[in-house]
Amino acid sequence: MYIFIQSKVLCMKTKILLEEEQMPKKWYNVQADLPSPMDPPLHPATHKPVMPDDLKAIFPMELIRQEVTTDRYIDIPEEVQEVLHLWRPSPLYRAHRLEKFLKTPAKIYYKWEGVSPAGSHKTNTSIPQAYYNMKAGMERIATETGAGQWGSALAFATMLYDLECTIYMVRSSYTQKPYRKSMMHVWGAECIPSPSTKTNAGKAVLEKDPDTPGALGIAISEAVEDAATHANTNYALGSVLNHVCLHQTIIGQECREQLAMVDDYPDVVIGCVGGGSNFAGISFPFAGDKMTGKHKDIDIIGVEPASCPSLTKGVYTYDFGDVAGLTPLLKMFTLGHDFVPPAMHAGGLRYHGDSPIVSRLVHDGVARAVSYHQSEVFDAAQTFARTEGIIVAPETAHAVRSAIDEAIKCKKSGEDKTILFNCSGHGNFDMSAYDAFYAGQLVDYEYPDELIREAIGRIPKIE
Repeated sequence: MYIFIQSKVLCMKTKILLEEEQMPKKWYNVQADLPSPMDPPLHPATHKPVMPDDLKAIFPMELIRQEVTTDRYIDIPEEVQEVLHLWRPSPLYRAHRLEKFLKTPAKIYYKWEGVSPAGSHKTNTSIPQAYYNMKAGMERIATETGAGQWGSALAFATMLYDLECTIYMVRSSYTQKPYRKSMMHVWGAECIPSPSTKTNAGKAVLEKDPDTPGALGIAISEAVEDAATHANTNYALGSVLNHVCLHQTIIGQECREQLAMVDDYPDVVIGCVGGGSNFAGISFPFAGDKMTGKHKDIDIIGVEPASCPSLTKGVYTYDFGDVAGLTPLLKMFTLGHDFVPPAMHAGGLRYHGDSPIVSRLVHDGVARAVSYHQSEVFDAAQTFARTEGIIVAPETAHAVRSAIDEAIKCKKSGEDKTILFNCSGHGNFDMSAYDAFYAGQLVDYEYPDELIREAIGRIPKIE
């Protein structure tokens, strides 16, 4: 089904929709198409490969299975499909007005994930994670959140499955985005600014720096400690891990079907990267096409902030996923587990590392990474809002910036490429960031190389 907007010149296909029954019934596992297996996560104490039993204290067995399997497709339970149908399949838009403004021959498409109840792509994984924990008999879930999109998504999911939920929200975002916190409260969750005095990990950070803005690595330490010390509680993560990226691939699979309806396929696929979940969601199905030789020339771009440049300035090695060293060691691009990036409005991108699978794809050259400063990102978000009408989240604005730049390259070269990006969430609770942009108060901070080198120097050495 298409929705048409009549132009004086031609009838332009603007919104491409799938019917409910066309939503993918399986998640796609990109591990099946890697040329060689992933490096295994390592136990934080022994540095030996993590076994499923090592994760049972904080994850249900089905999610552990999804974390390690190399099966190409995993069935989505019908009970999960029923909830996903509240907003899925999500629409794919052709950005005609943006194309016209840029005077580019490129075609720009964006997948609009802001239609979910929580306003972002995060519900694609919060629903199955809450479902599997409910089926495993858990009563409570602990998690962390950066900008609050994951926290609100998990609060929504745990409400549906009658689970308690405790969320450790990075302190800088807790202050900047009060309505995300309010959203979590409406859905029955407890939201605590991190670092906090509720956990030993939080207390240790506060002793060193009482004024710290916090970071996702710190909040993860608190949530993992909370889950590990309460028998009725499991831990849930909104990004980074394999099963999280798996759940998000419903995005890219839908995009492929929607583009096929207009006889198109992307030359460029773009997503912002913090931990890597929304980038994985839109890019992994296309990365699979690239690795299997179906579309070898597709350009896959991950976009990150210059103030937290893990993919562009980090090292590819084993590191902890959190500050306290409670998580397994993951092979990934990292700036060092105790790296604390400066406070910025794209709170969901303030993470020292990246998804191991995303890191592997960048390391192998299947995908590449670019970084931007805050001011140029918000300038792009303003252009997008004034052409397409949608005010995007600061995280999403990074993808918008890259899409615009790729379209401008096409204007200069005359190439009529097809550009696809993940418009991963709305910015309705981020207006203070836009106010700061208009007031000229955004700081374009590029983390000094010497401080990055110091943090990298403290990464554990794995023999």
